[in-house]
Amino acid sequence: MGERRRWTILAVGTFAQASTCSFLYGIPMLVPALRHDDHLSLLGASLVVSAPMVGLLLTLIAWGAAADRHGERVVIATGVAAAAALLGAAALVHGPVALALLLALAGAAGASVNAASGRVVMGWFPVRERGLAMGTRQTAQPLGVAIAALALPPLGHAHGSHVALLFPAALCAIAALGVVLLVVDPARPARVAGQPVAGSPYRGSWHLGRVHLASSMLVVPQFAVAAFTLVYLVGQRHWDPAAAGRVIFGFQVAGALGRIASGVWSDRVGSRLGPMRQLAVASAGLMGALSLGAWLGAWWIVVGFALSAIVTVADNGLAYTAVAELAGSEWSGRALGVQNTVQNIAAVATAPLLAAVIGDARYALGFAVVAVFPLLAIPLTPVRAENRQLEPAPA
Repeated sequence: MGERRRWTILAVGTFAQASTCSFLYGIPMLVPALRHDDHLSLLGASLVVSAPMVGLLLTLIAWGAAADRHGERVVIATGVAAAAALLGAAALVHGPVALALLLALAGAAGASVNAASGRVVMGWFPVRERGLAMGTRQTAQPLGVAIAALALPPLGHAHGSHVALLFPAALCAIAALGVVLLVVDPARPARVAGQPVAGSPYRGSWHLGRVHLASSMLVVPQFAVAAFTLVYLVGQRHWDPAAAGRVIFGFQVAGALGRIASGVWSDRVGSRLGPMRQLAVASAGLMGALSLGAWLGAWWIVVGFALSAIVTVADNGLAYTAVAELAGSEWSGRALGVQNTVQNIAAVATAPLLAAVIGDARYALGFAVVAVFPLLAIPLTPVRAENRQLEPAPA
């Protein structure tokens, strides 16, 4: 396949994931509108916005297995199209229970793109470019959140939190069409007659398990920042929700660029997990700074949120690339499904549990608790065990 075509496939896969991320991870931007429309507490609204991730984590491994068996294109297109339809239905219902149910189903459908688009990257890009390519693909999450930050607060304010979901529904519909028209599954290595099926990469090794656990620890600060930056700026510093959304849009775009930079960094140093550990150290320091800024009520906490939006998302692409490389081509879909599942268990738990810690205004305590998790990730990251004997992608 030509150079331009594989980058086109990467761009379409990234847009498809950004479309699902605009509601999977961007829906916290509707928390103020949800609290107003459905008369919810902060904890209640946090439970509703966690519903898409509940659906996501229940189906990730199944979608990964489907991608291993049936290919990436059909899996991504089917799931993203179903997510668009379910979000459209969510815009029409009334009440938080029905909304949460449809959001959970949309999350279950949108999970298809998480594992399958990672397989596309691993299939079309060689080892020396995978950090850059996976980092580019991983920009989908901050870009999706950035788009949500720009669009959802004003839409929720003007038309209500439910109707605002028509925006990510439209993005998902466009993405599904793009996948059908432009994505081609990468060729798979031919199996030699009589060759046994590749065994589980989890058997006899804890390396993948440690990567899963370490990256799940690093999800906690990521989602703490994503879920509570707007709430803090509006509730504690009395910003206008639309203005706060525009600022967070800028933070998320910077975070997307940070993911690309971390991917290039990993290609140049020949390691995914070394940079990941260093980012864990930086994340712990920034969570401590946010705790201090919240305790002091300092203006510079906004700068802390900006830096945190960059650093706390920069490790994702590194972990995904390491998992896919360690698992091998025949297991990468399932391994990425496990990776997504473990990460999203942490993500689902972060918003409601942290909301319970914070209560009305205990943000300093909340961010201090969050700082513990990247500290745990530092020794968990198996840098010395990283296997650099990686198979090349098909030409």
